This record gives sequence, C-alpha cells and structure tokens, in this order.
Amino acid sequence: MIDLHLHSTFSDGTFTPEQLVKMASAAGLKAISITDHDTVDGTQEAVDAGAEFGVRIVPGVELSVFLDDFNFHLLGYHFDWCDQTLNAKLKTLQASRSRRNSVIISKLQKLGLGITEGELQKISSNGQTGRPHIARLLVEKKIVKDIDQAFTLYLRKGKPGYARRFIYHVEEAISLIHESGGCAVLAHPAQISRSIPVLEDLLRHLKIVGLDGLETYYPTQRGSFLKRLRRLAASHGLIETGGSDYHGDIRPDTAMAGKNNNVVPLTVLDQMDHHFHLNTQ
Repeated sequence: MIDLHLHSTFSDGTFTPEQLVKMASAAGLKAISITDHDTVDGTQEAVDAGAEFGVRIVPGVELSVFLDDFNFHLLGYHFDWCDQTLNAKLKTLQASRSRRNSVIISKLQKLGLGITEGELQKISSNGQTGRPHIARLLVEKKIVKDIDQAFTLYLRKGKPGYARRFIYHVEEAISLIHESGGCAVLAHPAQISRSIPVLEDLLRHLKIVGLDGLETYYPTQRGSFLKRLRRLAASHGLIETGGSDYHGDIRPDTAMAGKNNNVVPLTVLDQMDHHFHLNTQ
C-alpha cells in the first residue's frame, strides 16, 4: 500500500516529515508523498528519513487553483523540488498567504476576538500558516469548540473573518508542474462535486490544458462513487492516484492509508511511474 496525500508541519499537518515517514514504515506503506500546501520545504527531510526507514518518497505539493467559478486543489508529483521557477512561484503563494493571515487576524480582532499574529505564529511553528492554524488558535483560546465551528462561524467564504488570497489559474499551475518535470492531478474531486456530469465537464476541460491524473482513492470516495470516478479517469486517459489527506491530530477522524479500510494499492504508483517515464523519454 501507499499514501500519496499527506500534510506535515511545513503546512497544516501536526507531524514532521520524519515522523510521517516513521509512521508510514510502521504501517507497512511502500511509498508516500508529502503534499504540503504551497511548499516543498519538507521534501528533503522526508527523503532523508525515507532512505533510513525504507519508504520511497514521491515529491509532492498541493496548490489551490481556479477555473471560472470553480476553486479547487491540484496535486503535483514527480517534479524537481529544487527547480528555481517552481520555488519562486511557490514563494509568491506563500507571501499571499501571509498577507491574508494579517487581514483575517485584523478582521477577527475588530469582532472582539482576542487573538494576535504572534500567537498564530506559535501555532504554525516554521510551516506555512493558513486558515487551519487560525482555526486551531480559536479552539485553543476556547473561542470556538472545534475547527469546524471556527470555519462555520468565522473563516469560510462569506463569513466575517474570511479574506481572499492570490491563487494561480489551473492552466498556469499545470504548466508550472510540467515545466518542473512533474505530473498534475486533480485532488479529491468529491469536494468539488458528487455530480458525475459536473466532474465530466470539468475533466474534459482540464484534460485539454494538460491534466495528467485524478485522485480516485480518497477516504470520502468509496463504493459506487469510486467506481464511477475510476471510469471517468479511464475515459479521459488519466492516471489514478490516491491518498488519505492525513493532517495528524488536527483531523483525528482521518487516518493514514492502511487504517480504517483506507487502502491505496501499489498499482497506483506503478501507473504514475509509467506515465512519468513515458513523458520524460
């Protein structure tokens, strides 16, 4: 088994890359990818730990993108994580996140909520800070009961603490991943829509602009819906990927692959490897 969708302390996860590798090894996983939001800074730590514990590390990243009225997530795999252009573009996203955090904190302070940017930085340590960290801070200060309530009351689009940030158009993001040697995958399509016709239309367009794959294996995509997603991937000539989207303690209801019947077969990685080598020959 494998898990190609994990988050570490370099974004909004609660375990370090090394800890995730150790956990993967203990769970018997053959390979993992740490797909932190807008950063690849944890990749080297993961690679070093992977060499020690016998777990293959697939370089990964997760980007927020847009297309028309859709905002969704794009996963990048198998790229050169030291690529200068890639890292420069990621720095742009990171700066946008930082500016948005300041705006959100200011909005929440105006609502009378006693939180500061200094407290937020302590929550996120050295990682990319975002709304999940602000939600955790609100929970720690007992302003809300849990992270879901933080988003429902304050942080979701349309709520009083929400603020927009810069994200790339999906076509630009796909090109960025390709130019750094990687493949681009649509993440957790069920979070976009559970309507197959809606996803069909989206995939048709994304395939034209270079999409390589679809994340079919995912905790909330099971049974008949998983079968329909797999048929969609096949009909559009897309590779299949999968992972848990494990964030650690921040989402205790989600486990790393290999637990709670969350199984991502090794054949997924074989398919990705085959696609990658075909496109780099």
